[in-house]
Amino acid sequence: MANISLYVPKMSCASCVAKVETAFADASQNGQREISARVNLADKLVLVSGDIVAKEALEIISRVGYDGELVIDARTAAEQKSDDERKEYRLRLIQAAIGLGLGVPLMLWGLLGGEMMVNNAQQQLAWGVVGVITLLVMLFTGGHFYQGMWRAIKAKSANMDTLIALGTSAAWIYSMMVVTAPEWFPADTRHVYFEASVMILGLINLGHALELRARGKTSEAVQRLLGLQVTTAIRLTDNGDEEVEINLLRVGDRLRLKPGDRVALDGEILYGQTTINESMLTGEPIPIHKAVGDTISAGTVNGNGAVIYRATASAQDTKLSKIIELVQQAQTSKMPIGRLTDKISAYFVPVVVIIALLSSSFWYLFGPSPALSHALVVLTSVLIIACPCALGLATPMSIMVSVGRAAQMGVLVRNGEALQTASKVTTVVLDKTGTITAGKPEVHEVVILQSELDELSLLGDVAALEQHSEHPLASAIIDKAKTVAVKFIEPESFTNIQGKGIVGTVNGKHYSIGNLSLMQQAGIDNLADYQPQISEFANQGQTPVFVASDRQLLAIIAIADPIKPDAMQAVQKMQQAGLKLVLLTGDNQLTARAVADKVGITTVFAEVLPEDKQSKVIELKRAGEVVAMVGDGINDAPALMSADVGLAMGSGTEIAIESADFTLLSTRLVVIADTLLLAKASMRNIKQNLFGAFIYNTLGIPIAAGVLFPFTGLLLSPVIAGAAMALSSLTVVSNANRLRRVALS
Repeated sequence: MANISLYVPKMSCASCVAKVETAFADASQNGQREISARVNLADKLVLVSGDIVAKEALEIISRVGYDGELVIDARTAAEQKSDDERKEYRLRLIQAAIGLGLGVPLMLWGLLGGEMMVNNAQQQLAWGVVGVITLLVMLFTGGHFYQGMWRAIKAKSANMDTLIALGTSAAWIYSMMVVTAPEWFPADTRHVYFEASVMILGLINLGHALELRARGKTSEAVQRLLGLQVTTAIRLTDNGDEEVEINLLRVGDRLRLKPGDRVALDGEILYGQTTINESMLTGEPIPIHKAVGDTISAGTVNGNGAVIYRATASAQDTKLSKIIELVQQAQTSKMPIGRLTDKISAYFVPVVVIIALLSSSFWYLFGPSPALSHALVVLTSVLIIACPCALGLATPMSIMVSVGRAAQMGVLVRNGEALQTASKVTTVVLDKTGTITAGKPEVHEVVILQSELDELSLLGDVAALEQHSEHPLASAIIDKAKTVAVKFIEPESFTNIQGKGIVGTVNGKHYSIGNLSLMQQAGIDNLADYQPQISEFANQGQTPVFVASDRQLLAIIAIADPIKPDAMQAVQKMQQAGLKLVLLTGDNQLTARAVADKVGITTVFAEVLPEDKQSKVIELKRAGEVVAMVGDGINDAPALMSADVGLAMGSGTEIAIESADFTLLSTRLVVIADTLLLAKASMRNIKQNLFGAFIYNTLGIPIAAGVLFPFTGLLLSPVIAGAAMALSSLTVVSNANRLRRVALS
């Protein structure tokens, strides 16, 4: 399955999106193979996936009237796009200045009483010269619209350029016919509209220039991430250090990281220690201490230490590269609300052309004198005001800004649909370990219950078994054993009992190590004797791990997982947003309740196995709740998949990044609240954009068609229609950019 990115600079509206995506859908259907395409209108990108090669993808783009370029290197492509947009911005400003420079004096001439009619040879000559100058200005300021219309005609389709080109051409052709053959027209219809043609093009170009400037801000998140990628690194060789392009580096190369430098590739520290600022990837404000054996990520910044590390990923496979790819994919994704817009836009342009022709015909046949002039005004105004620019930008602009802001917070959004679903969440289900707590449990106390046992010897046996377990509590026991210099060997047997603990044999002795459920399964008789001590541990938020052998309880290891510093703030923030919170954990009831009480959660489901977590989530959904499940992305996979929205906490592991709707690279719990609030703000923003765009077109077309004329005696000027069309697109882009600064509270 290929994944191809194409840069298509001439895409400009929602109908362009529909045409491109439909072309690939048709190719898929005709060729009976899996091909899909997603368009990012704001970035002028087409992401194609499936059974297709780049050459064929470019041919499909060409068949529907567009020129495309294959994106090979994301950073180079982003720089090229940025350079293209700067050039286009300057060109649009020049075109706007020239168009308005001619159009405004002509319009003022008419408004201040100047003659706009052609009634004699002198006026015919003067307006003929103006007509030629206007044509030259139209070709310079509107050439890209006419080229776009021609490409659409060749592709047997229509787009925004079609409407603009038809509208401005109609005004000029009518005016030039009046100049060249005034006798063909009744005396009261010999009015020229040269100012309308150039004014419309000037205003639309000005709108596009301002839109380009505002739209550039929406790509800042990806550009910032791309900016984190360094181009060279210092490689250690037998002949000394050498500076090498990162594309030439290989997995296993030893690299030197100097103080203040940015990490080139993902790697593992071999020598030295330092602090690494990971805030640009995770949003964590405090630098993290790193020593031998610790991993570091490309794009993060080294502190004052100097280290040597081994590259564990190539430039294309670093976590940063995958994050950039995911952010770009999410920004091109569609929301259900956006798909409706694309469907409407696909039919919008032809319908508008029909409406324009019908309404102008009505005015010509039944309108007041001068009927021909009125018909032309209506035709031009309807064509111009109906351009679906705002409609095509309404959803993708908001998605781009939202996904970008989420990335700055250290949150990867899987797709636009997840963003829309997250905006409707009513209940948030939180796992305890690694979510509310730090996820790095520590042994608080080892209580030996049999006087003849040696604590260090027992701890060594337990650690020998726990080294084969992936449970976070196992790591705490192993770390404790290492701190007291206990040596442990390989066990003779080991079995993991999901949700309960482990059993195995070490030094010929069979152990059961786990929770109360495992102890009951092992037939431990004297549990009741230690209930006060167990309850005390639980009341302090400590998890008791029981060690038994030969149906006798040998020891209790009390493990405490500290609550995250911002847990209480995050819980309060979600509750203030009207969200119901549920703590769902495999830990015992007393420990779970102690943690819940500390952070302010009232609903607790404890001693729940992974499969039962999934059942609880499904149960909440059946009760009518829209459920967001927050877990570690691995142990909670069934529940994460069953929830309406899955949020994976942690360091962005492969499994989490690939499976979750949202991956939270930051360990801060408050990011969950901010993510859900951002989703709500995004949907509000999209609805505002769509409402504005739909209302604009819904009201604009009838007004341009003249429905208010019987009441006011006025027709909408094509110049006003052009200004309104440009303003609507600028309004949508500006409104979407508000998401970059909207308060998440």
